[in-house]
Amino acid sequence: QVQLVESGGGLVQAGGSLRLSCAASGFTFNTYAMGWFRQVPGKEREFVAAISWTGGSYYYADSVKGRFTISRDNAKSTLYLQMNSLKSEDTAVYYCAADDHGLVVVESEYDYWGQGTQVTVSS
Repeated sequence: QVQLVESGGGLVQAGGSLRLSCAASGFTFNTYAMGWFRQVPGKEREFVAAISWTGGSYYYADSVKGRFTISRDNAKSTLYLQMNSLKSEDTAVYYCAADDHGLVVVESEYDYWGQGTQVTVSS
């Protein structure tokens, strides 16, 4: 059974940092590209960052470039998102997702999804 379990969300002040984790199981993690998306109530889910299966390539949304860092540990089947200099507009539910098509930003290309973790940034 495929599982993606996010953790590390919470409440943080603007300018602060959080590190999200996504523990994967039930599929061959090191053959899948991985991504982070986020969603605010009433809005569509939006792409945040993606990383190739080797970890050697990555891509970021312009809104987080320079502040967020995506990484992975294939030995631990875990994906990470280090979020620095957080802003109130980063408040959202953050989802991790797995994709066997490669490094993509399109939500519909992703095969597996976690349940999400809430990140709230207070101004």
